[in-house]
Amino acid sequence: MADSDLTRRRFLRRAALVGAGVAVPLTTGYVGYRLPRPEQAAAAGEPTAPPANALHHFVSRPDLRPPRVTVTAPGGDPDGGGYLFLSPKAYQDGSPSQPGCMVVDRHGTPVWFLPREGEQLIPADFKAQTYRGEPVLTWWQGEVLAGYGQGTAVIYDSAYRPVAEVGMGNGMRADLHEFLITERDTALLMAYHPARADLSAVGGPADGWVYAGVVQEVDIASGEVLFEWNSLDHVAVDETYKELGEAGTEDAPFDYIHLNSIAETDDDGLVLSARNTWALYKISRDSGEVVWRMNGRRSDFEVEKTARFSWQHDARMHPGDRLALFDNSSSPPQGPHSRGLVLHIDHEARRVTLDREFVHPAGLRADNQGSMQLLEDGRALVGWGSQPYTSEFAPDGTLAFDARFPEPDQSYRARTADWTGTPAEKPAVGIGSSKAGGRTVYTSWNGSTATRRWRVFAGESGDALEPVATVDRSGFETAVAVTSEGPFFAAEALGADDEVLARSETVRDGD
Repeated sequence: MADSDLTRRRFLRRAALVGAGVAVPLTTGYVGYRLPRPEQAAAAGEPTAPPANALHHFVSRPDLRPPRVTVTAPGGDPDGGGYLFLSPKAYQDGSPSQPGCMVVDRHGTPVWFLPREGEQLIPADFKAQTYRGEPVLTWWQGEVLAGYGQGTAVIYDSAYRPVAEVGMGNGMRADLHEFLITERDTALLMAYHPARADLSAVGGPADGWVYAGVVQEVDIASGEVLFEWNSLDHVAVDETYKELGEAGTEDAPFDYIHLNSIAETDDDGLVLSARNTWALYKISRDSGEVVWRMNGRRSDFEVEKTARFSWQHDARMHPGDRLALFDNSSSPPQGPHSRGLVLHIDHEARRVTLDREFVHPAGLRADNQGSMQLLEDGRALVGWGSQPYTSEFAPDGTLAFDARFPEPDQSYRARTADWTGTPAEKPAVGIGSSKAGGRTVYTSWNGSTATRRWRVFAGESGDALEPVATVDRSGFETAVAVTSEGPFFAAEALGADDEVLARSETVRDGD
């Protein structure tokens, strides 16, 4: 990104500065942007380290340290959309925040946060889906390696209780890029599977090694593998755009295809996105054969220049012969910026044209990761992957909503959806001092979407509590100043009609 780009939008200068950084290996196995060097940051008047308020601290839930989400809405109504589903993780060591699964409202306020700390628990692809006719939360968790993962898929219900953990069969471990539940209550998963391959066409040995892209459909209840597809049977190594470099050995297989999304079609096919071949592949579930290739070296479609994409993610079919995806166009760069794309497919003429594109005002470039969710009313939610932004655009491409993490946090994908959560756990209470006398009671209920008010109780005995205050909910955690010294306190979560939704345990000040 040119230096002049850094001043395109004063309020987004930080994003442009980060976009000018140098790509480096990340602790999560991705390649992303380095934070600005101290001299760069100083010259731009920017901080050289995450600010002290980069994460939340809750008195009632000291175990939770989610990153803060800063929201601007230059052209939209923050209350006009669904919740955001994010899986924050830091791409550098030393981040004070926790990685985890995070639901936030359109003001950036956390609604639910589940920390996923530990090398085997890094989360990705967090979203709302449907399983057995009920709304659920799903994500992948596991170990993140050099651009792929090894782990399992997880399902939680609307009370935030585990329902199922889904793995792949035939000795494979699920990759981080996709976990899709079908209407048949099966799971579509993928794996990066090391295999021998002839690499002579890309300047390597005839007896080299690659990561084959493997797709499986697995019955969630039984774990039975219902369908399996291996890229080496259908996609030649020489379709890749990735440089071989030092890869191609058993210790370092060549990632020639890099599958990163799976989408169902109306005729029981699957559309796969392959980052390293710059192509989409529609495959038949019946035969496994490739029905068509779009873009890349062997496209079955003529793709007009403005519709071409590279290093892409998150391809999804939509009504009206439209297809949405996130065009990274980066690593190495192929265009001036990344973008959300909506393409029109003329199957009869075998031609693909640009329907719409969504570009961030700061010209963000995402070296890796990213998502594009086309909503029914024409709006688009774009997750910028290795950049710390999530943006919603009006149908005409105008930026309507922008949310960002503090560096060095990022989210592989971003999704939006309606959600109703009623936690199985009880509300939490913490006690603090009050300068006016009495105590400050801090209350929260991690995951509740129905709480509107809090009623606080206090008393000299845990068996003789009396209501001392009722206040409106004011975020994830509500601070309630009371004149009572307690020392025993409790809180009730109240709904829209002041009905009691749940009551906390009684806590004693000083315990």
